[in-house]
Amino acid sequence: MIRKLWAVIWKDIQMYYFKGPVIIFGVLFPLFLFLAFYIGRNLPAAFLIPGLLAMTIFFTSTSVSPVIMPWETQMRTLERLISCPIEVRTLIFGDILASFIFGACISAVPVTVGIALGVGVKSPVILAAAIFISAFCFSSLGLLFSAPPTSLVSNIMMLSAFVKFPVVFISGIFIPMEQMPGWGVAVASLSPLTYFTDLARYSIQGYAYYPIYLDFVVLLFYSALFLILAVKLHERTSAMRF
Repeated sequence: MIRKLWAVIWKDIQMYYFKGPVIIFGVLFPLFLFLAFYIGRNLPAAFLIPGLLAMTIFFTSTSVSPVIMPWETQMRTLERLISCPIEVRTLIFGDILASFIFGACISAVPVTVGIALGVGVKSPVILAAAIFISAFCFSSLGLLFSAPPTSLVSNIMMLSAFVKFPVVFISGIFIPMEQMPGWGVAVASLSPLTYFTDLARYSIQGYAYYPIYLDFVVLLFYSALFLILAVKLHERTSAMRF
C-alpha cells in the first residue's frame, strides 16, 4: 500500500510540479496579487506576511491536484493506472498528498521572507500545525475541482478560478475580520481559508478573531468533507474518462 501510494506521489511530483498552470496559478499569481495589495499602502510587515502566507498555501495547494486527472485523461495514462493493481482511492489519496507536499513546502517561502524582514513567529508549533492541516484541506478541495470527467485542463482551471478568487477576497486576508460588517463576517465564516488566516495572524501577530481550537476544528471538518467528497465523486466519474 505504501509503495503504491509513494509511486503515485513521485509520478505526480515529476510530471506536474513544473507545468505551466501550476507555476502561474500556484506561485506567480499569489505573488502578483500580494504586490497589487501591498504597493502604495503603508501597512506593517506583521500584517502583510500572514496574508501572503494564506494566499500562498491556498493557491499552491490547489494548483497541482486539479490538473492531474484531466491531464491523465488527455494523455491516456489514466487507463494504464486504473488497469494496474491499485485502487482508485489510493490514486486519489496519492494525488492529494503530492499537492499537499507542494503547498506545504512553498509556504515556507513567505515565512522566510517575514523572518528576513524582522517579523517573528510567536507560535511556531501552531503555525506549523495550521500549515499542514490547511495544505491537506486545500489539496483535497483542489482534487474536488477535477471531479468532472473532462480531458480539458482549461475547463477545470476555469471552475477552480471561479471558486478560488471569491474565497480569497472574503477570507480576512485583505480586510481584517474586526473591520467587516456583520454580513461580511457571516460570509467569511463559510470559507476554510478564513480559519487558516486567523491562525496565521495569531501565530505571527499574537491575536485571533476566533478561538484557536475552533479554527482547528473547522479546518479538520473541511479536510474530512473535501476528502470524502473527492473520493466519492472520483469513484463515480473515473469510468466516464475512458
